[in-house]
Amino acid sequence: MARRAHAYPQVTVAAAELVDTAVVTAPAGITAADAVRVARTREAGVVACGDGGYALREDLARAVALGLGELPARALTRPLPVVARQAPELDVRRRLAEGATAVIVTDGRTALGAVARAPRPRAVSLAAHLARTVEPASLTLLAAAGRHAEAVGARAFVAGGIVRDAWRARAASAHDLDVVVEGDGLAVARALASELGGALVEHERFLTASVTTPGGVRIDVVTARSERYESPGALPRVMPATIEQDLRRRDFAVNAMAAALGGEWPLLDPLGGIRDLSRHRLRVLHPLSFVEDPTRLLRAARYAARLDFAMDAWTTQCQALAVELAPYPALSGHRVAAELERLVADARPALALARLGRAGVLRIVDARYRFTRGTARAVGALDDTVVWAAAHGLGVPAFPLALLALVADQPPRVATAFLDRLAIRGEPLARLLRALGSEDSGLPSAAPNARTTPGRRAATTRGTTPLALAARYLAGDAAVRARLDAEVAARRAEQGELRGDELMGLGVPSGPAVGAVLGEIRARRRRGEIADRAAEIDYVRAWVSERHTDDEREG
Repeated sequence: MARRAHAYPQVTVAAAELVDTAVVTAPAGITAADAVRVARTREAGVVACGDGGYALREDLARAVALGLGELPARALTRPLPVVARQAPELDVRRRLAEGATAVIVTDGRTALGAVARAPRPRAVSLAAHLARTVEPASLTLLAAAGRHAEAVGARAFVAGGIVRDAWRARAASAHDLDVVVEGDGLAVARALASELGGALVEHERFLTASVTTPGGVRIDVVTARSERYESPGALPRVMPATIEQDLRRRDFAVNAMAAALGGEWPLLDPLGGIRDLSRHRLRVLHPLSFVEDPTRLLRAARYAARLDFAMDAWTTQCQALAVELAPYPALSGHRVAAELERLVADARPALALARLGRAGVLRIVDARYRFTRGTARAVGALDDTVVWAAAHGLGVPAFPLALLALVADQPPRVATAFLDRLAIRGEPLARLLRALGSEDSGLPSAAPNARTTPGRRAATTRGTTPLALAARYLAGDAAVRARLDAEVAARRAEQGELRGDELMGLGVPSGPAVGAVLGEIRARRRRGEIADRAAEIDYVRAWVSERHTDDEREG
């Protein structure tokens, strides 16, 4: 007779049994400095601020280190998930794996504690994603970096945008690769440069190096590090750290993913970047992220525009806090300008600038700055103006145009101070100010008609810089733009088609003669004596022939 199987009781671990961090309750109006003292006295990792919000002790301590101890602790709260004490272990682990820093466990009314130690999530292979989105040559370079790391007893990872884009099945740039080394990153960079015969640039202060291959591919090699900011906006002090600590010092969760180089390329995602990608959202990693490095405010707008993502509600609150705490005297204007230039060179710059303006972010440059309706219109016209300037061969870069769009509707003192804060000085500043001062009143009040000669159309813009012309187009309505189309076309025609090197090829001697011939061609075009390229060539040949005849007579 068969024996019946023995039934074993099912063991279920409840959330209350996983608590590993104490939670202490503090008054609603407590400051960050007082809250961190309470947390240390009670050996608590989380402070309940009395109004339903929870602040991590590490965030409170960060505020004190930045000199912001008088901030209300509630300004530093995070949206931590809350579960009942009897919630199953799986529910808690899932929330931690999705990027929660801690899970609060309650008995319905009060917090019993928090669960903060998340197990390392199961490794997911990124190999197939990388194979579909990254060129084989780039994967070979990354694998070489992995070999050199292993040779010096280190571990290497690919991190940042390439991992994010690979997971989204988007093609990654073949020219910029980011490698993080848990160990001596500079040694790995030197060995890699030696193998590839590439150029090496080291930045020892930040434990980083760049290797540029003979084919133009740049590999940024970074020692895994943690960062400590001593004042808002200042450059951080860096210390070697683990890959997990390195990911936690980054800007957004979607950029805080990495994959070990080689093999199955296992993915590390300790902060829930994959979940954010699925939700099309940007999320900062701690409440003072934008305060520590305000250039992240500009980066947020750039990524949101390029990826078509939105900041979540908490990140928006963190942004508002950073704007409220402006100005940032320790923040270099060069750094802000460089980030703005990257934004303008990226996808959908007008959208990114509009988001910055509406959120008040540009007040970190000058507290008096206001994103007016006129500014919004100019920013909205930026993309069209860049295309128009390129089509007419004006040679106007997009960045100066973007600056004009941002400051054209500001009071003169604010516009000048804004540009000066961005460290734009000397001739670049003078060109911008001249363009700002150009008046559209010099243009005809009526649209061009058939009786207006090309010479008269060109005369209205003669002597006006290309940047000033683009500034008029940027601010103009349809009628102004129509006039500019005709006048710039006439001006371009008046300038002629032949260039200096072509004149010398036809026999004009180098030096002042080239300028003199070009000037005569333009004058004859204005008088209607020359109309096309062929006529220009005929004139130059006649000029050269006449010069030879004169030389022979003098000889």
